[in-house]
Amino acid sequence: MSTLTSAPVPVLELRGISKAFTGVQALSGVSLKLYPGEVHTLMGQNGAGKSTLIKVLTGVYAPDQGQILLDGRAVHPSSTLDAQNLGISTVYQEVNLCPNLSVAENIFIGRYPRKLAGIDWRGMQRQATELLERMQVRIDVSLPLAHYPLAIQQMVAISRALLVSAKVLILDEPTSSLDEKEVELLFSVLRGLREQGMAILFVTHFLDQTYAISDRITVMRNGEREGEYACSDLSRLELVNKMVGAPAGSVAAGSAPAAGLGAAAPVAASSKLATLLRAVGLGRKGALMPMDIELRQGEMLGLAGLLGSGRTEAARLLFGADKADSGAITIDDKERSFASPRDAIAAGIGFCSEDRKHEGAILELSVRENLILALQARAGIMRAIPLKRQQQLAEEYVKALGIKTASIETPIGSLSGGNQQKVLLARWLVTEPRLLILDEPTRGIDVRAKQEIMDYVSALCRKGMSILFISSELPEVLRVSDRIVVMRDRKAGGEYPRGALDETSVLHVIAAGADHE
Repeated sequence: MSTLTSAPVPVLELRGISKAFTGVQALSGVSLKLYPGEVHTLMGQNGAGKSTLIKVLTGVYAPDQGQILLDGRAVHPSSTLDAQNLGISTVYQEVNLCPNLSVAENIFIGRYPRKLAGIDWRGMQRQATELLERMQVRIDVSLPLAHYPLAIQQMVAISRALLVSAKVLILDEPTSSLDEKEVELLFSVLRGLREQGMAILFVTHFLDQTYAISDRITVMRNGEREGEYACSDLSRLELVNKMVGAPAGSVAAGSAPAAGLGAAAPVAASSKLATLLRAVGLGRKGALMPMDIELRQGEMLGLAGLLGSGRTEAARLLFGADKADSGAITIDDKERSFASPRDAIAAGIGFCSEDRKHEGAILELSVRENLILALQARAGIMRAIPLKRQQQLAEEYVKALGIKTASIETPIGSLSGGNQQKVLLARWLVTEPRLLILDEPTRGIDVRAKQEIMDYVSALCRKGMSILFISSELPEVLRVSDRIVVMRDRKAGGEYPRGALDETSVLHVIAAGADHE
């Protein structure tokens, strides 16, 4: 239970924090109060400013304006180590420990207890055991960390934070790779720490988890604090609307969902199309709950949902970028197994990743070289595509997609974001895919480039190509999709034909839960 009323003085307070980078105002006047004995959850869409705020708080970035107060005293952490020494410890999504070392060694890295003969191994193991037992975790601390599942590794990272007498514990997306049982184990530990008076700042994008563990919620949007709320006073639908900036009218108490919700939806015309790909029970532990998905020839299927809802995870499983641990995929009614993206490419699937910089464009290579990568990967390294053919393809698609570049030999890194995205789209089109997965294909590009890309993709769909379209922009998903699957908290929340949903009703589906109001 929150101790807000009994402890009116915050252990940590942020006042008017602002931070700008070249051409981008990442944070603008953000304030936050964190009290001992509470779990305060930070929520917001991708780009809301959550990560930047955590980096300011932990000394990675210095704020341009504003103050950080710890126990009422202004502090200026200059590094993560400095923040730790002040009593602000962070556990990140990716456990940053050494799996080859023992549990005890990981807890005490850099702080090994010593005696005259050297390191006090027995004493270290005893203290490590006591720290973990404080969190109701009883394991053999002499075994390598890699021996234990990710949830236990998270506990080890937390116990390391407790070792330095942390006043504030920051958990940055700690549950992204955990399954339901592991999440509950982590939450039982957090509840115990809360009862001991620990102040916990919990960063997540999962609605169910937010309501399972939070005392208060701060919502961020576009680098600003939208508001701070007691968890018990904020319905799921209101929270979703505040995160995405939906109009106040869409959260009216008792507002009815649009047609298609809570009743059988009308049959879409696309249901008459032949099925190209069907996945049944497709899932991956800690990433996606088993779900069914069907893609029909000449149809655009939209995946809608908030960041972390499972949209990208589903796409990566379909493409073989991640390996599913449940379910089966059939193409043309023949079961297929993708050990790698190369297998998916051979089966006629293309995938434009949402991460254009790290998983898409190779900025140092030319437009031509970037464009033929997927085709060359399908051909294999022993069958080089002749330069003349590369040039022919590049010139053809530069013209077809209206890619603005001085030459096909121009480095792609010198092109605008919209033109880079067009090159990546062309990369997959040259492979003549039967199914094209587009994950946020219009993110970060100008309106005209967005329209040009979506017009071209829609034309491909009319010619018989299947499209799986993922976007955070609900109006865009609703406008172009023949069917929509709404994702929430790593599972499918429902499937709806064109016209059955509007923006408000999509938010109702996303917010639906056991205590949905």
